[in-house]
Amino acid sequence: MSGLVFFFVPTVIFMGLIAPLWLLLHYLSKGRASKGLSAADRQELEAALALVDRLEDRIETLETILDAQHSDWRRYDASRESQRRS
Repeated sequence: MSGLVFFFVPTVIFMGLIAPLWLLLHYLSKGRASKGLSAADRQELEAALALVDRLEDRIETLETILDAQHSDWRRYDASRESQRRS
């Protein structure tokens, strides 16, 4: 009989207190994770994307200038890159 009580009491405590609390906390954390980005995170991401767009525009402008002034700069850059790999 004492062996049965030895396993029964911890099982009841686990199933009555620990398991529900564990499940509750698990699904609360899943709910928070599935909400997505917060407003501050979304704003920071939009600012980063705007910066990327501006930098892409600057690169295109620089490439246009280089194409106009030094038309073979791309070949020169490609040959330097192949020399580095060798």
